[in-house]
Amino acid sequence: MREPPSGLFRSWLHSYEEDHEDVRVYRPDDFPFPPARGRRGMEFAPDGAFVDHPLGRGDAPGAVPGRWRLVSDRHLALSFGGSRPDRELEIVRCDERVLQVRRLT
Repeated sequence: MREPPSGLFRSWLHSYEEDHEDVRVYRPDDFPFPPARGRRGMEFAPDGAFVDHPLGRGDAPGAVPGRWRLVSDRHLALSFGGSRPDRELEIVRCDERVLQVRRLT
């Protein structure tokens, strides 16, 4: 994979009920999730823009802008300009219905 899969470019919400081992599962934001107090999420844009959506006060999602870049096959580096630690993800699976990632750092 020399380029990230085209299905990556959307808004994803954490489907923690489906996590397994060290793999985190995300679904598109229009997925029929079961009720939850809140869900973390993230968005990828083709131009390298990234938005992390941590849970904020009252379980409402926050928005932390950053950038993504392809490091090597299936590895993405996420940077936040010093506002939070950078991290690296391995894409385990990505299509229109699911994004599975493993956090490397």
